[in-house]
Parts: sequence; structure tokens; C-alpha cells
Amino acid sequence: MKNRIRDIHWIEKSKLVDSLFDQSATLTVVPMNSGLEAEVEKISIPEFCAVLKVWNRTSKPNVELQYKLLDTLHSRGLPVSQPLGWGFDKEMNPVLLTSFDGFPVVKVNPSLLTTLTKLLTEIHRFPVKEFDPALLRKHDFIRYFYPAIDDHHDIKNLLEHLVQNSGMKQDKMIHGDFNLRNVLDAGGKYTIIDWTNVQLGDPRYDIAWSVVLMRIYVGQRYGSLYLRSFLSEEPYTMEELELYEAIACLRWILLNRTAELPKGKDTFKRVKNILKSNKYLNENLLNSM
Repeated sequence: MKNRIRDIHWIEKSKLVDSLFDQSATLTVVPMNSGLEAEVEKISIPEFCAVLKVWNRTSKPNVELQYKLLDTLHSRGLPVSQPLGWGFDKEMNPVLLTSFDGFPVVKVNPSLLTTLTKLLTEIHRFPVKEFDPALLRKHDFIRYFYPAIDDHHDIKNLLEHLVQNSGMKQDKMIHGDFNLRNVLDAGGKYTIIDWTNVQLGDPRYDIAWSVVLMRIYVGQRYGSLYLRSFLSEEPYTMEELELYEAIACLRWILLNRTAELPKGKDTFKRVKNILKSNKYLNENLLNSM
């Protein structure tokens, strides 16, 4: 098989990348589940496995920033993949190579929910003063997380009202998309991946987005247990997290209007239940989808 590693213009790379260069006869490439933004492949030689992520769609993130951020977090013992190299392919798509750390979590139980809670709160508690300021930036919250919102006035008007009344603080590190697909399991060792959206933000939003995805894709029971786990770990109230869940749910609704989100037979039923149970939301948002 053609050695794809050789076709990349590496800006920074580790010695492990050089070993992949030298293994063209035994190099294997296996496609992995990809998200909305990038193509992902597992690249292996007999002694080592790595993950190659190529942003060959609309999104073109700052991969140098991701590489250096992962290097900082990995060197301080946080559960992230080891960054191995970054650069550009022949079409000038950003490329990031990291260690292979298992497969996405598929089975949920109360013990796992506690583990996920601790993983995310560990991110939020990381001392941001230890970062180079260039690695952790603050963005306009609505413009960053709600693309094309100007075309959806029903969401925009409600969202602006909720954010204005949320007391949002953008002073902690947040992952931006913490969900089961972005937590890898290798025999009980968990690794957090996909740091595309990392930034200075409010942990309450990070938690709420994760809880909303749990409610939608796993179910209300586990979503509620997950929320209670955060409430026992952090000094937040049910009231403030309900508001942030509304903010997060509006993001899912907007993305579902503008992109092809994964959906199962119960997805819309679960979203409808969130809209009905959250006092800040209404079912008309779903009817407009």
C-alpha cells in the first residue's frame, strides 16, 4: 500500500514518524469513524499504531495550535493522545498525527458516568496560567459555536437572551465537544480526543453540551444521572445548568438544520422531551427543523 505518511509535508514530527516512513512494505491503513469535519485513519506498523486526521472538508482548524496544546497537556499527565506530528497533505489540508489510544466508548453505566465527569472536570480545573496564551484563546461564544445563526432568527433571538442572562465567564479551559465519541477506551484506560474546539470558556456550557448529547444519544435516565454526577462534583446549581442545557440544546437544533447529524429512531423523541421539560425552551423549535 502507498505510504501516505511520505505524502505529507511535515512541519513538526517525532522520531516515531520517521519509523513510519521506513515501513512502506508493512504499513497498513484502516479507515475509522469520521466526524463532520475530518477524515480519520488508523495507520499501523507491527510495533506501533497511530491515528491520522485530515481536515479535508469545510473546517480548516489551526492544527499547529492543537499539536502544541496536546504536547503541553500530555507532558503534564492529562489523559490525551500523544501528538506525533502535524503538517499538510498535497491539497494543503491540515493534518495531525497522534498515538492510537483505543476505540470510542460504546457501553454506558453509572460507574462510567462518574469517570466521564472526573475527566471533564479535570480539564476545567487545569491551571490555564501554565499555558502559552497563544494556545488557549477566547472566542465570541455565539459566533463560534452557532455558525449561520443569522439565518435562524427563532434560535438567535432566544439564544441571545439566554446568554445575556447566563452570567457566562470565559476563564477556564473547555473541550468544546466532550461526548462518548471523543473518549477512547483501551482496556479501562480513557483518553480524550478531538481538541478542535478547545478554548477559554465557561465549564457550565461544556458540561451542558455533554449532558444534552447524553440525553439525546443514550437516553434521559443516563443523562439525568450524568447531570447529577456533575452537581455532586462541582458547586453548580440545577437552575443554572438547566439554563446552560437550553443554550446547548439550541446548538444541537441549529446544527441539525445545517448539517447531517447522526440520528437514531428515538433521537427526535428525546430532543422533543428536552424541549418540553426545559422551562427555557419550547416545542416550536423542533417543528421548524
